[in-house]
Amino acid sequence: MGNTSAQERRMEKLGLKTPQDFILHLPLRYEDETRIDTVSSLVPGRWAQVEGDVLRCEVQGRPRRQLVATVADDTGEIGLRFLNFYPSQQRQLAVGTRVRVRGEPRGGLFGLEMVHPRVGSANKPLPQTLTPVYPITQGLPQATLRRAIGEALGEEPWHDTLPDEVRARFALADFDESIRALHYPTKASLPSLQSRTHAAWRRVKFDELLAQQLSLAVARAARRRRSAPVMPPHTGAQSLSERLRAMLPFTLSGAQRRVVGEIGADMAQAFPMQRLLQGDVGSGKTVVAALAAAQAVDNGYQAALMAPTELLAEQHLRKFSGWFEPLGIRIAWLSGSVGAKARREALAAIASGEAALAVGTQALIQDTVQFHRLGLAITDEQHRFGVGQRLALRQKGALAEEGGGVHQLMMSATPIPRTLAMTVFADLDVSEIDELPPGRTPIVTKLVDDVRRDEVIARIHHAVAEGRQAYWVCPLVEESEALELQTAVDTFERLRVALPGVRVGLVHGKLSSAEKATVMAGFQKGEVDLLVATTVIEVGVDVPNASLMVIEHAERFGLAQLHQLRGRVGRGTAESVCVLMYQTPLSRVAKARLRTLHESTDGFLIAERDLELRGPGEFLGVRQSGEALLRFADLQDDAGLAEEAREAAAWMLKEHRPAVRQHLARWLRGREDFLKA
Repeated sequence: MGNTSAQERRMEKLGLKTPQDFILHLPLRYEDETRIDTVSSLVPGRWAQVEGDVLRCEVQGRPRRQLVATVADDTGEIGLRFLNFYPSQQRQLAVGTRVRVRGEPRGGLFGLEMVHPRVGSANKPLPQTLTPVYPITQGLPQATLRRAIGEALGEEPWHDTLPDEVRARFALADFDESIRALHYPTKASLPSLQSRTHAAWRRVKFDELLAQQLSLAVARAARRRRSAPVMPPHTGAQSLSERLRAMLPFTLSGAQRRVVGEIGADMAQAFPMQRLLQGDVGSGKTVVAALAAAQAVDNGYQAALMAPTELLAEQHLRKFSGWFEPLGIRIAWLSGSVGAKARREALAAIASGEAALAVGTQALIQDTVQFHRLGLAITDEQHRFGVGQRLALRQKGALAEEGGGVHQLMMSATPIPRTLAMTVFADLDVSEIDELPPGRTPIVTKLVDDVRRDEVIARIHHAVAEGRQAYWVCPLVEESEALELQTAVDTFERLRVALPGVRVGLVHGKLSSAEKATVMAGFQKGEVDLLVATTVIEVGVDVPNASLMVIEHAERFGLAQLHQLRGRVGRGTAESVCVLMYQTPLSRVAKARLRTLHESTDGFLIAERDLELRGPGEFLGVRQSGEALLRFADLQDDAGLAEEAREAAAWMLKEHRPAVRQHLARWLRGREDFLKA
């Protein structure tokens, strides 16, 4: 009994508890045990199965203790070698016994041999279907798992959760037939199973995508049943919103005005807004967030803005302070580096409502932070926060105790490709700022081989002589933070020597917040001409006079990251240049990335290309909470299927509610937390 429970624990580790879990635990690959190969036909390195008589079997002591046997059929002999073995294996290979052996032949001292092959009785009939190989965990044999899956499948057909109309409309195979075909396929179906184009795979992928669409729709409907503060726009001259607009030193672009209207209308509703504001780097998302915050304050509520890094949060604080403090609005600042006294003061101001706005890092969601009346939660670079972190901010809302929510505005400078917007992010309303503010100049991107470094340095000298500023971004060293830091320090020292008379600053992740702030302030005031930096400047730095950026070893960066970095220039009226310096030889993917950046400054096009090159991981970020939302479907290859699943979901929600419940019960398997954030 103890052994059974140990195996059960191992199965639970794989998420296998109910029969539904077992039948949806699909094979990684298949082995062909339907035929017998002759010894003479064996090819080294190609798995095979032979049947023959044991001619010899002995335990050898040198060079180490091992079991060695020879098996022969009518065409020849093959050696078997076991470096670890049990007495039962020795008995199984008694001389004269007829056995069936499966393994990978390889060349040995005395001809072909198999090391640690699988040995079975030759009396068993050959299987009629391919043998599935499943994902397993340590201590759980394939045979045990195969038996458990076979028991879960049972004799009776599994019921189909899809209405007949859906199956007919999208030409879908029967569920039970599909599942059985995937667990016990015929040899003829192997090519289409391996390429995942088989009708059974299409059905499983469709079901999974449909469950995702349905669950997000259910989450959206549940959100509409929750209450949230009603905060309509205030238009009077004395309202904070109008006073803020009046003091801005620029006029909003048409796209910004449209997006402010969309957010304002959402905040006037009695259920929580869940809106994603996406716009390219430099498109002016922060001022849109500030106007949303002003609308909350006009209605007697607080707003909080949370950013993933201290540097980015500080940039927002600087902008918000410049806009709101002259209007008499107090802003509380919370981050990991805030001292004990300042932290106590900030907490008191947030709790009393004296601070109408709070800006900070994840420090905003700690238990000690109590808001007086939080109505709006803004998260920047939202894909870098987890489900739990976004929920924690929501639970600090004014109506949290009554089960209500706050209005949520999520900002991202990494535009979400259409495929993801339609699937993983289908529960969000999306607003796009699709034009740059007036006065911004397009950025010219140049690709330069590392051997031309001296020309690049001369270019910086020339730009500084003309009164402009520049960035030099150091290469990404994934293996070691210490190495990355050393590279930045070495580059800083080399550039100081190469550029006499140029004031060079250095900023990297290991500096304290105060040190970083001092260097950044110097750069912003024009006291630093050239800023050498690691990727800490990826988002949020706004210095209009900086018109030249050099990214060293650009081939090491991802597309989205390169696009973000490039967006630090082109914020003023001078022509801006981004130099992508690379080292040859370049991989195929690196070439494609650099070519895309060279040809386009359109963040949406770049995001689509990034999805093609790298898959959806970067965009999903920790929304996945460490577990992939999709196990079987692929958002790139199955985009057409996702469209069909979306159509089917809309029809089922309208016409077939019982089928919706049945389908979600089969597919969600305890992962409902994704729906809440």
